[in-house]
Amino acid sequence: MDRRVTVERALRGAPAHRLLDSLRINLAQQFAAFSVDLLLVDYGLTALRPVEPVQARAGLQPSALDSGPAGHAFTTQQPYLSGADGPTATAYLPVSVRGDRCGVLVVDLLPEHLTPRCAEDLVGIAETLGHALQVADRHTDVYRQTRRARALSIPAEMQWDMLPGRACAGEEFTLHAYWEPAYTSGGHVLDWSVTDEDLTLVVADGTGPGTPSVLVSNLALSALRNARRAGLDLVGQASLTDQALYGQHRGERSLSALLMSVRLADGEVRVVDAGSPTVWRTRGAVTERLDLERQLPLGMFEDTVYATQRLRILPGDRLVFLACDRSESPPGAGDPAADRAVSSAIDAARHLTCADTPRAVVRALRGTPGGSAEAVLVLCLDWHGGRVAERDADGGGDR
Repeated sequence: MDRRVTVERALRGAPAHRLLDSLRINLAQQFAAFSVDLLLVDYGLTALRPVEPVQARAGLQPSALDSGPAGHAFTTQQPYLSGADGPTATAYLPVSVRGDRCGVLVVDLLPEHLTPRCAEDLVGIAETLGHALQVADRHTDVYRQTRRARALSIPAEMQWDMLPGRACAGEEFTLHAYWEPAYTSGGHVLDWSVTDEDLTLVVADGTGPGTPSVLVSNLALSALRNARRAGLDLVGQASLTDQALYGQHRGERSLSALLMSVRLADGEVRVVDAGSPTVWRTRGAVTERLDLERQLPLGMFEDTVYATQRLRILPGDRLVFLACDRSESPPGAGDPAADRAVSSAIDAARHLTCADTPRAVVRALRGTPGGSAEAVLVLCLDWHGGRVAERDADGGGDR
């Protein structure tokens, strides 16, 4: 049997809390590896933290995300091989799931064993490990504990459990999200779903700090998912969520949200803007805030009627969604100074990948005196192009 297949089969059959043990045993048997470690990115995207207990590499410590060979493999999502001329060769292999970056697998072996075929096999094993970690999180706390550089607040724990992750990628698009504070926030709503036809996503402002805020968010997200999975369109999703929130809180708590559906074939976009976070588009050298038709926030009044708006995105376009804690002033919501701060932050991140842009924008805004809210979420969507020929930029409702 192919040795990669052997390792992957053993990995899929291993107990959830013993994935690393399985890798150590099987990589030693099949690849003569004498040290195997797994580094997972922390919730704040600041460090790569070793899964404990570390047996093969005594004293292995968390490493900074932006430096060292492990950080290089994580940020570039490419394997990094070192020590080919020494007594020991080390392979640093990115571990990710559909664009969501989890960490880095570190494998030590003899230089003569690190052939191109071996490296290719190890890359595939790291990819399988990413999927195994995603499933294992349902059955053990080992990996979630590793990701904590410090304790999470209860609202943050609730938020991390209800959100889908930080990234998703497909042939037509790449999207990544980041929010701060990562260990104490709890009110933002973020969700997406992909089918053969559409990418549907929702981004919503937080409703203030603490458990009451995350309870509102949790109810809203459950209602949105319920409506979407029942086959309702964006208007139906907004209406059902509006009714659920109003029925529970009678207008005392509402949620500013943006619901969007992108047709994957050609980039046609439908939007329901329910008093939403702001959306910025970078097209070529121009970054501008999209002037959407704002409607009432979800749950503010009974039986609010919502309508969709249409626009078109083109290959190479970047959309940046900016949400904040509504107990603060919303950044880029019409104030010229705030708009300039947001535009400058997005422009400064123009050269960065989609994965690195949200963190750069959040930190730029939070570092601007008076320019941002305390809690900020940024979602970056890079549109690569649909599966049909690009239409004329002046037609079909292009904005």
